[in-house]
Amino acid sequence: MLLVVAEKNSVGVALAKALGVTEKKDGFIESNGYIVSWYVTSCFPCHADIYDEKFKKWDIADLPTIPDEWQFIIAEDKDKQFGILRQLMDDNRVTEVVNACDAGREGELIFRLVYNKALCNKPK
Repeated sequence: MLLVVAEKNSVGVALAKALGVTEKKDGFIESNGYIVSWYVTSCFPCHADIYDEKFKKWDIADLPTIPDEWQFIIAEDKDKQFGILRQLMDDNRVTEVVNACDAGREGELIFRLVYNKALCNKPK
């Protein structure tokens, strides 16, 4: 079964319709060998104070502030859908994950962040 990940709900619904996928569930649609789900843009807000408490207050002396390794967190209002995607990526029925996010850097980044944050290792 293929898991198709779209960047937003409306695109996921349109993809499901084009693929003939009709069984609506909570956060995804499935049938005909496909599971179609989605995420939303700007899903990983990260504030500078995550890296160091001193960044809670902005100071020009701290610039440039470029971390050695970027940290990503799931926004509270996106946590439920991320959990659904993580479960789907872990589902034994899913053999491959398809990136159907928007074309371009942002869509690719959103897909990769979700895929990596979910610790998915299935073919993409």
